[in-house]
Amino acid sequence: MKRFARSNRLGEKRISHHSARDGGRARVPSLDVQLVLASASPRRVELLRELCPSFDVMPTRVEEIEDSSLAPAEVALVNAWRKADALRLRRPKALILGADTVVALPKRLFGKPSNSREAVAMLKALSGRPHHVITGVCLLHPASGYTHLFAETTRVRFRRLGLASIRAYLSKIHPFDKAGGYALQEHGEAIVHSIEGSFSNVVGLPLERLASALTAFGCRRG
Repeated sequence: MKRFARSNRLGEKRISHHSARDGGRARVPSLDVQLVLASASPRRVELLRELCPSFDVMPTRVEEIEDSSLAPAEVALVNAWRKADALRLRRPKALILGADTVVALPKRLFGKPSNSREAVAMLKALSGRPHHVITGVCLLHPASGYTHLFAETTRVRFRRLGLASIRAYLSKIHPFDKAGGYALQEHGEAIVHSIEGSFSNVVGLPLERLASALTAFGCRRG
Protein backbone atom coordinates (compact mmCIF):
# COMPACT_ATOMS: atom_id res chain seq x y z
CA MET A 1 0.00 0.00 0.00
CA LYS A 2 1.42 3.35 -1.04
CA ARG A 3 0.57 6.84 0.11
CA PHE A 4 0.55 9.57 -2.48
CA ALA A 5 -0.03 13.24 -3.14
CA ARG A 6 -1.94 14.65 -6.08
CA SER A 7 0.09 16.09 -8.95
CA ASN A 8 -0.64 17.97 -12.19
CA ARG A 9 1.98 16.12 -14.19
CA LEU A 10 1.39 12.71 -15.70
CA GLY A 11 4.89 11.40 -15.24
CA GLU A 12 6.69 8.90 -17.48
CA LYS A 13 8.46 10.76 -20.32
CA ARG A 14 6.13 13.75 -19.82
CA ILE A 15 3.10 12.10 -21.41
CA SER A 16 0.91 15.13 -22.03
CA HIS A 17 -2.65 15.67 -20.85
CA HIS A 18 -3.40 16.70 -24.45
CA SER A 19 -2.51 13.18 -25.54
CA ALA A 20 -4.60 11.76 -22.74
CA ARG A 21 -7.64 13.69 -23.94
CA ASP A 22 -7.61 13.28 -27.69
CA GLY A 23 -4.59 11.35 -28.88
CA GLY A 24 -2.53 14.44 -29.74
CA ARG A 25 -2.10 15.59 -33.32
CA ALA A 26 -1.30 12.21 -34.85
CA ARG A 27 -3.90 10.95 -37.29
CA VAL A 28 -5.98 7.90 -36.35
CA PRO A 29 -4.44 4.85 -38.08
CA SER A 30 -6.30 2.99 -40.81
CA LEU A 31 -8.97 0.40 -40.12
CA ASP A 32 -6.87 -2.58 -41.25
CA VAL A 33 -4.37 -2.47 -38.37
CA GLN A 34 -4.02 -5.53 -36.15
CA LEU A 35 -5.02 -5.04 -32.51
CA VAL A 36 -2.58 -6.36 -29.90
CA LEU A 37 -3.42 -6.69 -26.20
CA ALA A 38 -0.30 -6.13 -24.08
CA SER A 39 -1.55 -8.20 -21.15
CA ALA A 40 -1.55 -11.73 -19.78
CA SER A 41 -4.76 -11.14 -17.83
CA PRO A 42 -7.42 -13.71 -18.77
CA ARG A 43 -10.04 -11.23 -17.57
CA ARG A 44 -8.89 -8.56 -20.03
CA VAL A 45 -8.74 -11.12 -22.83
CA GLU A 46 -12.32 -12.17 -22.12
CA LEU A 47 -13.56 -8.59 -21.90
CA LEU A 48 -11.82 -7.48 -25.09
CA ARG A 49 -13.43 -10.34 -27.01
CA GLU A 50 -16.77 -8.65 -26.34
CA LEU A 51 -15.58 -5.70 -28.42
CA CYS A 52 -13.25 -7.13 -31.04
CA PRO A 53 -13.27 -10.79 -32.14
CA SER A 54 -9.77 -10.76 -33.60
CA PHE A 55 -6.67 -9.59 -31.75
CA ASP A 56 -3.28 -10.87 -30.66
CA VAL A 57 -2.26 -11.37 -27.04
CA MET A 58 1.33 -10.44 -26.21
CA PRO A 59 2.03 -10.12 -22.48
CA THR A 60 4.73 -7.64 -21.50
CA ARG A 61 6.94 -7.54 -18.45
CA VAL A 62 7.39 -4.02 -17.17
CA GLU A 63 8.07 -2.57 -13.75
CA GLU A 64 4.81 -1.04 -12.57
CA ILE A 65 5.30 2.26 -10.77
CA GLU A 66 3.81 3.25 -7.43
CA ASP A 67 4.97 6.86 -7.49
CA SER A 68 3.98 8.80 -4.39
CA SER A 69 4.03 12.08 -6.34
CA LEU A 70 1.30 10.97 -8.76
CA ALA A 71 -2.47 10.77 -8.42
CA PRO A 72 -4.03 7.27 -8.81
CA ALA A 73 -5.27 7.88 -12.37
CA GLU A 74 -1.82 9.07 -13.37
CA VAL A 75 -0.20 5.93 -11.94
CA ALA A 76 -2.64 3.76 -13.92
CA LEU A 77 -2.01 5.75 -17.12
CA VAL A 78 1.77 5.61 -16.83
CA ASN A 79 1.68 1.85 -16.24
CA ALA A 80 -0.73 1.35 -19.16
CA TRP A 81 1.56 3.38 -21.42
CA ARG A 82 4.62 1.41 -20.28
CA LYS A 83 2.92 -1.88 -21.13
CA ALA A 84 1.92 -0.69 -24.60
CA ASP A 85 5.26 0.98 -25.27
CA ALA A 86 7.11 -2.26 -24.44
CA LEU A 87 5.77 -3.68 -27.74
CA ARG A 88 6.62 -0.61 -29.81
CA LEU A 89 9.62 -2.19 -31.57
CA ARG A 90 8.16 -5.69 -31.87
CA ARG A 91 4.80 -4.61 -33.33
CA PRO A 92 5.34 -1.17 -34.92
CA LYS A 93 2.41 -1.48 -37.35
CA ALA A 94 -0.11 -2.79 -34.83
CA LEU A 95 -2.54 -0.93 -32.61
CA ILE A 96 -1.30 -1.82 -29.13
CA LEU A 97 -3.61 -1.79 -26.12
CA GLY A 98 -2.12 -1.47 -22.64
CA ALA A 99 -4.15 -1.24 -19.43
CA ASP A 100 -3.55 -1.02 -15.70
CA THR A 101 -5.96 -1.06 -12.77
CA VAL A 102 -5.42 0.41 -9.30
CA VAL A 103 -7.59 0.70 -6.20
CA ALA A 104 -7.53 3.90 -4.17
CA LEU A 105 -8.68 5.29 -0.86
CA PRO A 106 -7.98 8.93 0.01
CA LYS A 107 -4.18 9.20 0.15
CA ARG A 108 -3.70 5.43 -0.20
CA LEU A 109 -3.07 3.39 -3.32
CA PHE A 110 -3.47 -0.38 -3.58
CA GLY A 111 -1.80 -2.50 -6.21
CA LYS A 112 -1.63 -6.28 -6.17
CA PRO A 113 -0.88 -7.96 -2.82
CA SER A 114 2.37 -9.91 -2.75
CA ASN A 115 1.27 -12.32 -0.01
CA SER A 116 -1.71 -13.40 2.09
CA ARG A 117 -0.93 -10.94 4.88
CA GLU A 118 -1.05 -8.02 2.44
CA ALA A 119 -4.30 -9.30 0.91
CA VAL A 120 -5.94 -9.45 4.35
CA ALA A 121 -4.63 -5.98 5.22
CA MET A 122 -6.02 -4.53 1.99
CA LEU A 123 -9.51 -5.93 2.55
CA LYS A 124 -9.44 -4.75 6.18
CA ALA A 125 -8.60 -1.24 4.99
CA LEU A 126 -11.42 -1.31 2.42
CA SER A 127 -14.01 -2.82 4.79
CA GLY A 128 -17.14 -0.70 5.10
CA ARG A 129 -15.66 2.14 3.06
CA PRO A 130 -16.16 3.51 -0.45
CA HIS A 131 -13.10 3.43 -2.68
CA HIS A 132 -12.26 4.11 -6.31
CA VAL A 133 -11.15 1.59 -8.90
CA ILE A 134 -9.27 3.29 -11.71
CA THR A 135 -8.25 1.65 -14.98
CA GLY A 136 -5.82 3.49 -17.23
CA VAL A 137 -5.91 2.63 -20.94
CA CYS A 138 -3.32 3.35 -23.62
CA LEU A 139 -3.88 2.83 -27.36
CA LEU A 140 -0.59 3.15 -29.21
CA HIS A 141 0.13 2.94 -32.96
CA PRO A 142 3.91 3.31 -33.32
CA ALA A 143 3.95 3.61 -37.12
CA SER A 144 1.81 6.76 -37.12
CA GLY A 145 2.78 8.16 -33.74
CA TYR A 146 -0.85 7.91 -32.59
CA THR A 147 -1.33 7.70 -28.81
CA HIS A 148 -4.65 7.84 -26.99
CA LEU A 149 -4.80 7.73 -23.19
CA PHE A 150 -7.78 7.78 -20.86
CA ALA A 151 -8.71 6.65 -17.36
CA GLU A 152 -12.07 5.46 -16.07
CA THR A 153 -13.13 5.49 -12.41
CA THR A 154 -15.73 3.32 -10.66
CA ARG A 155 -16.85 3.87 -7.06
CA VAL A 156 -17.16 0.69 -5.01
CA ARG A 157 -18.34 0.38 -1.41
CA PHE A 158 -17.51 -2.72 0.61
CA ARG A 159 -19.67 -4.33 3.24
CA ARG A 160 -18.31 -4.32 6.78
CA LEU A 161 -16.05 -7.35 6.87
CA GLY A 162 -14.78 -9.24 9.89
CA LEU A 163 -11.52 -11.17 9.79
CA ALA A 164 -13.35 -14.48 9.35
CA SER A 165 -15.30 -13.12 6.37
CA ILE A 166 -12.12 -11.76 4.80
CA ARG A 167 -10.31 -15.05 5.16
CA ALA A 168 -13.31 -16.98 3.85
CA TYR A 169 -13.46 -14.75 0.78
CA LEU A 170 -9.73 -14.94 0.07
CA SER A 171 -9.89 -18.73 0.28
CA LYS A 172 -12.21 -18.71 -2.75
CA ILE A 173 -10.07 -16.58 -5.08
CA HIS A 174 -6.47 -15.99 -6.13
CA PRO A 175 -5.86 -12.43 -4.90
CA PHE A 176 -2.24 -11.96 -5.92
CA ASP A 177 -2.91 -10.84 -9.49
CA LYS A 178 -5.74 -8.48 -8.56
CA ALA A 179 -5.54 -4.82 -7.59
CA GLY A 180 -6.83 -4.41 -4.05
CA GLY A 181 -6.71 -8.18 -3.53
CA TYR A 182 -10.27 -8.83 -4.71
CA ALA A 183 -12.25 -9.69 -7.83
CA LEU A 184 -15.70 -8.22 -8.35
CA GLN A 185 -16.63 -11.04 -10.72
CA GLU A 186 -15.57 -13.77 -8.26
CA HIS A 187 -17.91 -14.02 -5.27
CA GLY A 188 -18.09 -10.23 -5.21
CA GLU A 189 -21.51 -10.32 -3.58
CA ALA A 190 -19.83 -11.52 -0.37
CA ILE A 191 -17.82 -8.32 0.05
CA VAL A 192 -19.38 -5.56 -2.09
CA HIS A 193 -22.27 -3.39 -0.90
CA SER A 194 -22.68 -1.15 -3.97
CA ILE A 195 -21.11 -0.07 -7.26
CA GLU A 196 -21.39 3.27 -9.05
CA GLY A 197 -20.06 3.24 -12.59
CA SER A 198 -18.67 0.67 -14.97
CA PHE A 199 -18.65 -2.94 -13.73
CA SER A 200 -16.20 -4.04 -16.43
CA ASN A 201 -13.83 -1.26 -15.39
CA VAL A 202 -13.41 -2.95 -12.00
CA VAL A 203 -12.76 -6.28 -13.73
CA GLY A 204 -10.00 -4.79 -15.89
CA LEU A 205 -11.25 -2.84 -18.95
CA PRO A 206 -13.81 -0.01 -19.22
CA LEU A 207 -15.73 -1.51 -22.13
CA GLU A 208 -18.07 1.42 -22.67
CA ARG A 209 -15.31 3.97 -23.31
CA LEU A 210 -13.00 1.48 -24.96
CA ALA A 211 -15.74 0.55 -27.43
CA SER A 212 -15.94 4.16 -28.58
CA ALA A 213 -12.17 4.38 -28.96
CA LEU A 214 -11.98 1.16 -30.99
CA THR A 215 -14.91 1.95 -33.29
CA ALA A 216 -12.56 4.00 -35.48
CA PHE A 217 -10.56 0.84 -36.12
CA GLY A 218 -13.49 -1.29 -37.25
CA CYS A 219 -14.13 -3.10 -33.96
CA ARG A 220 -17.75 -3.47 -32.95
CA ARG A 221 -19.48 -5.26 -30.10
CA GLY A 222 -20.15 -8.86 -31.04
